[in-house]
Amino acid sequence: MLKLSLPVESGKFEPLVNHPKVLRVVALSGGYKRPEACVELAKNKGIIASFSRALLEDLRHQMSDAEFDASLGAAINEIHAASVA
Repeated sequence: MLKLSLPVESGKFEPLVNHPKVLRVVALSGGYKRPEACVELAKNKGIIASFSRALLEDLRHQMSDAEFDASLGAAINEIHAASVA
């Protein structure tokens, strides 16, 4: 498994994604905000997200449980959609 920053050039890591000895290529959000990171991730078929900071960026201590759950769920759905695009 390789954990890399999102490539600047779409498809840059395609040879790694398709290499028989590479189980998975995982992308860090690279400092992008989640929406931008998801757009960049979706441009790179076969790469999945490892977006810890981007996953948590909208969560706040002051949120109710329902708000927290809704925000976290929306982030998970957005990142998942970009990973399988």
